[in-house]
Amino acid sequence: MKKVYLETYGCQMNVSDSERVASNLAGNGYEMTENEENADVILINTCSVREKAEHKLYSRVGRIRHADRPKPVIGVMGCVAQLEGNTLFKKIEGVDLVLGTRAVGRAAKALSSVFEGKTDVIDLGEREENYDWTVADTHRHSPYVAFVPIIEGCNKFCTYCIVPFSRGRERSLTAAEIVRQVLELRRNGVREVHLIGQNVNSYRPESNVGLEGFEGKSAFSKLLRAVAATGIERIKFTTSFPRDFHEDIVDAIEEHPNLCNWVHLPVQSGSNRVLKHMKRGHTIDRYLKQIDRLRASSRDIAITTDIIVGFPGETEQDFQESVDLVKYCGYDSAYIFRYSPRPGTPAFEMEDDVTDAEKTLRFLELEKEQKASQNRRLTRYLGAEVSVLVENRSTRTENGLTGHSTCHKIVNFVGSDDLLGQVVNVKINEIKTNSLFGELV
Repeated sequence: MKKVYLETYGCQMNVSDSERVASNLAGNGYEMTENEENADVILINTCSVREKAEHKLYSRVGRIRHADRPKPVIGVMGCVAQLEGNTLFKKIEGVDLVLGTRAVGRAAKALSSVFEGKTDVIDLGEREENYDWTVADTHRHSPYVAFVPIIEGCNKFCTYCIVPFSRGRERSLTAAEIVRQVLELRRNGVREVHLIGQNVNSYRPESNVGLEGFEGKSAFSKLLRAVAATGIERIKFTTSFPRDFHEDIVDAIEEHPNLCNWVHLPVQSGSNRVLKHMKRGHTIDRYLKQIDRLRASSRDIAITTDIIVGFPGETEQDFQESVDLVKYCGYDSAYIFRYSPRPGTPAFEMEDDVTDAEKTLRFLELEKEQKASQNRRLTRYLGAEVSVLVENRSTRTENGLTGHSTCHKIVNFVGSDDLLGQVVNVKINEIKTNSLFGELV
């Protein structure tokens, strides 16, 4: 058996793709290994969202190539592979295989070509019509939590974003297939599913098969109710797009306890002027109404977001509007990014007129405000009991365990290993910036 070492960078969609690649390879006679040193094949599943992804890939391949060991087959997958294609063979010495974002089901076939002696093997083709989205239990990132893609690609074309070019146009899976997967996962002992996609609430299947009889103003809200009806214990979804986020999504969360109380709703900027240049398609007024609806819910819904500082043309006034937004919204957490140009995006042609120094100052100021807001929000958990799915051993404390609450907070507590995979109640007695600490009830 050829041994394959697979490392993954980036979003949950990349993690999900890697799970299917591992399933595909294992089903075709390869052995997946966590030991890079004895691997015959090293596959790198790349992300192009972060800055200098190609340079980091170049450095990573160089380290593999110069290691004191027989050279393995080196393959590049993911968004960088899709965007760069054949040029990777010229730019990065030692790459044998390039596999695009929609070719993951053909990983074993591509590797066979390499072992047959072919050079510069590349597959950037479209996904097969009969593509099997199932992941073998042994190759999921967790035995208790599963990612279920419901939509891939993006039609939004925000001016700063490379995803529409690396992931292609939106394509929704059928509701019947999604429900089938969730039912199978439940039978196999999975306690929590994450419905994932670049924009989950843009979900629009070609047919309503599987959605009949479920209420909702959008296909996504109907899908939420259909998945809730499977009886699986916990359901989360990410990422939501403000333009497509409707109140009936909150209605569904209120109606079904197994729809978890967490919404990730990226705003990107607090300035309408900047949002227009980003081509986000939503206004701050509408976004704040969505926040107000979430806050008014009968359930305590945790809200998280993404924000970019230093977008081309962002003035000090624009930035202060982002600060004001953070104060108003009281996010449970926020991912804050300094803008960096991405070749191939419309924003790349804009003048990057906010200096790196100014971007850093704005980042630090917004981060400070967000942390203060976040800490105020977190105090509501002190002394409270939260439901936690126990996922792993924790290295933070002796005999420690860690897991996530329904509101997607990391919770650490002391307990025995026989609790792994169980849902338990934990009373919170300490709060830190990125996690909660408590004791088993």
